[in-house]
Amino acid sequence: MGIYSCLGKNKEEVLQSLKEGRSGIGIDPKRIEYGYRSPLTGIVEKPQLKGLLDRKLRMYLAEEGEYAYMSTKEAIADAGIDEQYFENNEVGILFGNDSSAEAVIHSHEVAKEKKDTTLIGSSAIFQSMNSTVTMNLSTIFKLRGVNMTISAACASGSHAIGIGTLLIRNGLQDMIICGGAQETNYLSMGSFDGISAFSTRTDDPARASRPFDKNRDGLVPSGGAATLIIEDYDHAVARGAGIYAEIAGYGFSSNGGNISQPSDEGCYRAILKAMTEAEVTPKDIDYVNAHATSTPQGDFFEAMALAKLFAEPKTLITSTKSMTGHECWMAGASEIVYSTLMMQHSFVAPNINFEEGDEYSRLLNITPVTVKKEINTYLSNSFGFGGTNSALVIKSLK
Repeated sequence: MGIYSCLGKNKEEVLQSLKEGRSGIGIDPKRIEYGYRSPLTGIVEKPQLKGLLDRKLRMYLAEEGEYAYMSTKEAIADAGIDEQYFENNEVGILFGNDSSAEAVIHSHEVAKEKKDTTLIGSSAIFQSMNSTVTMNLSTIFKLRGVNMTISAACASGSHAIGIGTLLIRNGLQDMIICGGAQETNYLSMGSFDGISAFSTRTDDPARASRPFDKNRDGLVPSGGAATLIIEDYDHAVARGAGIYAEIAGYGFSSNGGNISQPSDEGCYRAILKAMTEAEVTPKDIDYVNAHATSTPQGDFFEAMALAKLFAEPKTLITSTKSMTGHECWMAGASEIVYSTLMMQHSFVAPNINFEEGDEYSRLLNITPVTVKKEINTYLSNSFGFGGTNSALVIKSLK
């Protein structure tokens, strides 16, 4: 696994933030200048790639690609893989990414000002495509397997892992680099701000993201990248790999309704599919990392679905978005990293800022503080605009 987020630039830093319930949210002055209603965002440090990566390779990376390079570099080292391995084996890559706004806008500005498209530059095309992360990383790491980007709104990262799992189970690949990436620049989120999707609690940024809390007023945008190396079990054992956990179940569904309206029924079907494939019941789930983004409607409908399954067994539930904000296209992948770190170190990170539940969230066992807990099986939910839903059940191999 590898992670580069507002909670830290690697697994060790992120682990500490999760244990402490430390928020990574702050104010972006550029958003104020640009005219945002809310300048709140996850604060992600720009990676320093000079000295790590050749200039010609650096110039093709969009912001989210830089984050993805960092998280993937960590994951590859963690998996005990070197460049020669990629040369001798067919390793694939699937990443969740659903936009690359900054490069598109900069290209337009150059062309509009200079009246000459030749001045846009050769790197613009490779930075501006949705597939910017996979096309760049496959080139940098010399990958020879499946190579594509999954664009499924805020479920993109989760679907990338699920689809990667299906390819491996069907014998089409032995190993796939999976993940999600999200740019954090102010140009990427203006349209979300324009529809009043963001929290305006600017007086105390760390308390702005309030998943499931009755007084939530909107999400906080965030980003970075997360990478997981997923692999056929026998193949991993044969090469002596360290194994964190098993992807036991992948569930998906579409709401088939309004483009921006969440659905408790759609959430429920995706979760049930994942649990059915993993051959587990609600009582077998030790922890749920909820999608809950801190929006009034989204949290409400997810809580309805979760209450049907997890109210009675009092399963521990939190949304790490209370600390990270909504990492959008990367969230489905980063929350697997966050939850697996909890599994590895036997604790549940808090749902900070949860003070009072609403009609449905009060039925759930949501913890606002860190809890020591042995986790053998967990569920991670990811839902997105257009009604796309993904759920993953992960089991420990202890």
